[in-house]
This record gives sequence, structure tokens and C-alpha cells, in this order.
Amino acid sequence: MRLMKIDPRALVDNPDRSRQTPSTPQADKMLLASIKVLGIIVPPEVAPQTNGGNGFVINAGHRRTRLAIKAGLEEIDILVKDEADNDNGAMRSFAENIVREGLNPVDQWRAIERLIALGWTEDAVALALALQVRVVKQLRLFASLLPAMLDQIAKGDSPKDNQLRTIAAAPLDEQAEVWKKYKPSRAYPKVDWHWVATALTKTRMYAKDASFGDDLAQAYGIEWALDLWAPEGEDGRYTTNAEAYLGAQQEWMANHLPKRGIIVETNTWGGPVLPPKAERIHGKPSKSDHTAMYIDRDGKVQSVHYRMPEAKKAKSKSGAKHGTGETVVSRPRPEITGNGVKMIGDFRTDALHDALGRAPIEDDTLMALLVLAFASQNVRVDSGAGGEYGYGQRFGRLAAMLFNGEGDLAFDIDTLRVAARLTLIEVLSCRENATRSGIVARIAGEAIGADSFLPNMGTDDFLSCLSRPVIEAACKEASVSLCKTVRETRCALAKHFTTNSFVHPAALFAPDAEKLRDWLSSNTVVVKDQAADAVTDKPEAREDEPIVAPDAGQPADGEDEGFREAAE
Repeated sequence: MRLMKIDPRALVDNPDRSRQTPSTPQADKMLLASIKVLGIIVPPEVAPQTNGGNGFVINAGHRRTRLAIKAGLEEIDILVKDEADNDNGAMRSFAENIVREGLNPVDQWRAIERLIALGWTEDAVALALALQVRVVKQLRLFASLLPAMLDQIAKGDSPKDNQLRTIAAAPLDEQAEVWKKYKPSRAYPKVDWHWVATALTKTRMYAKDASFGDDLAQAYGIEWALDLWAPEGEDGRYTTNAEAYLGAQQEWMANHLPKRGIIVETNTWGGPVLPPKAERIHGKPSKSDHTAMYIDRDGKVQSVHYRMPEAKKAKSKSGAKHGTGETVVSRPRPEITGNGVKMIGDFRTDALHDALGRAPIEDDTLMALLVLAFASQNVRVDSGAGGEYGYGQRFGRLAAMLFNGEGDLAFDIDTLRVAARLTLIEVLSCRENATRSGIVARIAGEAIGADSFLPNMGTDDFLSCLSRPVIEAACKEASVSLCKTVRETRCALAKHFTTNSFVHPAALFAPDAEKLRDWLSSNTVVVKDQAADAVTDKPEAREDEPIVAPDAGQPADGEDEGFREAAE
């Protein structure tokens, strides 16, 4: 067998070739592009004509020869076998076509990486191999896979494209943790790539759905990654930093509210929560209608129109009618997110419990706090006549501290104080769940100075719950310079507070004055009504006996000594 050059137009097709079905136009275009850039890599194999001609018959490489002519090549390399096979090359042609197999994806990736290391660019590799650039980029994602996963893929056990995209986007340490659970075994040699991808799935927020521009993206530190499996011509940029993405969307909405617009929350089904009595408009809105903007489950900014009922007109003393038109006030992004409020509740509860356990408390204050604690909205006392008894069991172990070994109620003042403190700890809570005691817990915390027990809130976890203006205000107060992005500013603030303590003003125990007045007025009314009922229930006095109202501050006759003895 010898190598020589020849004009491809001088070669003669073999009528007995194995591949008789024409190849697809797409495959021909790919091979033609490769020949134009690299030439023919594997020379066609030929043999001398046996029917008296002096040319060469193609045994293998008909398609390469045909496309070389189409590419305009004047000469190509050929391998000449001086003696023709007795079967006219039929077996050689058949074996070459049926045995030929493409490289598996991992080997393709390794070959591409080798070319990149030699100085080839992705565009040049794609042009030489007649591939799309995005396909080359997809294959290069294998560099982000765990080596054990690559070994499994090389065996022919490959994930789907969308699964590969999800796995490659995850950090290697997370891939390693998931691989420990889902790696193949003797009983199950195949990997369930669906569960591997599901375990590594992160919420993706796409740039095509973002209403904000590059300025807010930069301010919130959003870094876009490219989805290589997105449809061609579509913006495939995305980010997994959902918190920053939603924050930028929220700020964009606040900056682009229409004249009669508000920002609303979403319900369980992802729909907007409109104001009470609002009527949603599905047709064309009028100038007097309102707009509600919200963020749906995919992170897109949506808007709906609604109409408020006409306000009832009331007559004034002069007889004129005045409308009480309702003003719709837009709701900007809250200074603290829902998670931040929950964290404050946990901080307050822990600080309150620490203060109840260690802070100096006068005995009269301690007893007053017990009364407050059992007025909490998370406390229920069941009657012994029936009903549930589970709530009282948590206080049984505390009450048992006040008994001696013989079963008698006997205790010293120190034991009573410990039991009272533990009871308060069991009752009072500021957490944002079913155990929240309400305003009384904050009153108790302020009374015993629980503010000094609050932890340092200058951590990245809590600072990420604050809005951008609040973070900038905290930087100004702490003399921390603002950075280019919100994330960098937050990190600088958290670093500053590693040596300085930070407590957000909203976490302090002092309750809102107006809410405190409302609570006092609502509960004072009940007490007065009960006192009035007690006076009314007294037996009627005789006509010659004056009616004397009982003094709530003094015990009745004969009771003074009893109270005094109990106190002693």
C-alpha cells in the first residue's frame, strides 16, 4: 500500500460500495466545511482498475472524494492498494463503515481541551469540526464535572442535556456530596441522573424576564451566567442569586410605579393580593382605575388593573355633601424582609430568656411579670372540669420545685424566684409563629433590660434581609464606605461589625406607643366592666344603711392578717 496524490476527478466510483443510501444534506455540509478548513484527514483507499483501465477504483471514501471535488481541491492524498481484493473490496468497505464509531462525549471534550491548550480558539475548533460554537461550549462543560461522573459518562451512561446543564452549574463539593448518595453500585450499575440533577437544582432567574437594567444588576452584584442550552437567538443569561434578582425587581417597581399604582404581595397560588373591596379589571382600564404591580413565581414583574368602589358621600352639618375619596398609597419594598422579621423574633426571644434567667429582677417586678406572662396570646389554661390538659404539663415540672419530699408545699424564696423565672421563660416568646406572646413579651423585655442581651446582628445572614437604603444608612452611621454593589457593601458592613456590635432599632423591645395604648384601652374596658358587674351583684342595702363601694386597694376586714401570713 502506497500513498500518492491525484486529482479527485480521476477516481472511479465502485458500483459495489456498502453505503448506497445518500447521506443527509446537513452531514454533507458539515464534512464539506471540515474539508475546506483541514482538507481530507483520512485519505480514500483505492485499487487499480481490473477491467483494462489505467485508473483507480474507490474502495472506501466515496463521500470524501465527492465533497473534495465540490470544495474545489485540485489534488488529494489517496492510499493505493496495488492488488485488488478478490471480493472487489466489498468486505473491507462494509467493515470500515459498520465498525466506524464516533468518539464519546468525554473523549470529544478531552480532544477539544487538547486543541485549546495548543492555541486553538473555540470558534476555530467549531469551524474545523463543522460544529456550532455553542456545541463546543457545551462539551467544555465537562470540565466542571466531578471526575467520578466523567468516568461514568465515558462508559456510555450519560445524563440528558438539561441534567448535564444543572450538574455542571453546581460546585464540585456539592456534586461530591450528591454523588455519594446516587453513585452506581453492583446492584444498580446505572446512575439515576434525574435525582442527581434534582438534588443540585437551584432556582434560575433569567435576564430575559428582568425589568431592571444593567445599572441595578451591577448595584445588586448580579453576575449573569450563560445557558448554553437556551434556544438559538434567545437571551440565555441567568443568575442563581434569586435574592439579589428579586431585590432589583422590587426596586425597579418602586421607581416605575404609575400614578395610581401600588406594589402588592402574592397569595399561595402566585396571584396578586388586591386591596379589600377591589374589583379586578380584565378589559381596558380607565384613567380613574388603579394598577397593582407584583412579582410572580418566575420572578417576572406583572401588573393588573383594579377598580375601587365609589366612596359613600356623607352630609355635613351645613347640608353639603363631601366625598371621602380613598387615597391609594404605594407600598415600597419593606426595610426588613419576612425572614428578617423572623430572625428578630428569635433574637428577641433568646435575649428575653437570657434576661429572665440572669438579669436582676425585683420580687414585685417578677410577680408582675408572671401576671403579664399569663396574659400572653400564646397561653391557654384548661379547666379541670374537662377539655385538654396538655398545656399545663409544661409547668408541672416547675410547680414540683415548690414541694418537699413529703409532698407538702414548702419552698424558700430563692427556689420560688428560680421557678418564677423558669415559668416566665416557658411562657414569653417573641418568635414569629404560634408561640408569639404579643406585646406583653416586649413590655416584659423592656422592663428587665433585655435589650442588652440582644446578639450582634451585623452578620451577612441578617444584613441580607435589609433593604438597600437601610444598609446605606447603617454604613453612614458606622462610617463604612459604600462599595460598588449592595453585596460588597453588605460584606464590608459585616466585616466592620465583627469587632463592633450592631442591633437594628426595629429589634429593640420597646413596643410601639400607639399599639400599647390600644392594648391597654381594650383590656382596661374589660376590667372596668368586670368591676361594675361585681358592684352590681352586691345584695341590696337597707334604706337606712349607706352604700359603700369596696376599696380595691385594701383587703376586706379579717383578710389583712391572712395576706400578711401568706406573704411571710
